Amino acid sequence: MTHDAREPAERRATGTAPEAPASTGAGTHILLFEDDDTLAGLLARVLRADGCQVDILDSAAAVPTPAKLARYDVVLSDIHLANDTSGHDVLKQVRAASPTTPVILMTAYADIEGAMNAVGEGAYDYLAKPIEPTELKRMVAEAIARRKLAQSVEEPAARAPGAGEPPATQIVGTTPSMLTVYKTVAQVAPTTATVLIVGESGTGKELVAKAIHAKSPRASKPFVAINCGALPESILESELFGHERGSFTGASAMKHGLFEEAKGGTLFLDEIGEISPKMQVQLLRVIQEGEIRRVGAAETIKVDARVVAATNRDLKVEVASGRFREDLFFRLQVVTVHVPPLRERRGDIPLLIRHFIARHADRLGRPAPRVAPEVNEMLGAYAFPGNVRELSHILERAMLLAREGVITGSDLPPDVTAAWTHHGSSPGGLGSLADDWPTIAVLERRYIDRVLSRTGGNKTRAAEVLGIDRRTLNRMFARERASQLGKSLTDEELDALDDDESPSAPRNR
Repeated sequence: MTHDAREPAERRATGTAPEAPASTGAGTHILLFEDDDTLAGLLARVLRADGCQVDILDSAAAVPTPAKLARYDVVLSDIHLANDTSGHDVLKQVRAASPTTPVILMTAYADIEGAMNAVGEGAYDYLAKPIEPTELKRMVAEAIARRKLAQSVEEPAARAPGAGEPPATQIVGTTPSMLTVYKTVAQVAPTTATVLIVGESGTGKELVAKAIHAKSPRASKPFVAINCGALPESILESELFGHERGSFTGASAMKHGLFEEAKGGTLFLDEIGEISPKMQVQLLRVIQEGEIRRVGAAETIKVDARVVAATNRDLKVEVASGRFREDLFFRLQVVTVHVPPLRERRGDIPLLIRHFIARHADRLGRPAPRVAPEVNEMLGAYAFPGNVRELSHILERAMLLAREGVITGSDLPPDVTAAWTHHGSSPGGLGSLADDWPTIAVLERRYIDRVLSRTGGNKTRAAEVLGIDRRTLNRMFARERASQLGKSLTDEELDALDDDESPSAPRNR
């Protein structure tokens, strides 16, 4: 039986929770912890006016059993409760008994810091008093929607037993432009040729350089990297070639340069287009003769380091303008690898999302969150001026802001959501079939994703909108997942799948 807010506190604090309504379809079920009878009555009336069923308790000692607690969609709790208990106690008990039940804390202004700490401990959010009815209803509705979404979207793919964590330097991508990169790396890696890697900032040029090194006969030797654009000429010269003791003020000891440190291995010169004319001459001699002279030394030293360089500049333009030596340019570009910007390989975005989430989850020491379908669409519409590096940062931010174990569009930066709003409402947005010339199969899958997003991940409702039954929708997901794993499923195997064991498969757009 539902307890009314007008009941005396003695009756509401007996230590037993009220029975939740038997019919879960009658409305949203909310458990409210509040020891102020007047405020409890006001909050209950606001929520009941929206069709919610509200049960009221005034002490953390009365938190119901896990079985009863699971019937509630949301728990609301004031920070200060009866019997010297608190909302923090409620939070801990609810999180332990029913981790998927959102807990919203209510607090006076002076307790904001404590409430924020509670959010870090697992609270969904907090409401500051005085509580605005509109904000209360909005937050409750949002918490319920996010919980349902977390239960409906695909769980992060589990790693195969013994597979281990993929290296942070792994190149990710299956689009044709990335396959071209892989082929070039495979062809040039076993050789001793100098390689020039070109591409915008954040595209992963250093990852390509490391892949070349890892696939070469020099893999067991050092891989040494330096950003040439980050250092002034005098320091860069000393870093690359080393110096003798007393060669300049502060040179109290002899120092080996990076060419020497990379002996037998690979020296990666990032942002090579930034070096001065003097350094260009010195670098050209090293590549041609295979020898260096330390700063302040009279003798040259033979070195054995393969040079792999990278730049985000067009060196042909730099040569034409006289800012870069043509002979050095020809020496560097024996083989050139073009790394495409992310906007030209949007089909890799879903794969990169899963890759970065797995990496960040491992580094942060927390479970990998689920990803709402809308996130794939919103990121797919973004231009990514910072390329793959920016996507990694966006996902790390989203993971830190995500609640209830699911990343939604509200966890993405304003730049991404603004781009999505413009993209979806413009003539060239989602309605433009020729936006990136998708195949019929890809277009079909995009439409299914959009319907799922609009139905909050409800596959039964999505199937109705699509004009198919849920069984057919599940079989489509199962076939796609099997295809991505390089497998095929027979009709018998598809029939054997349980209806709830075919969540939405990873999307490749």
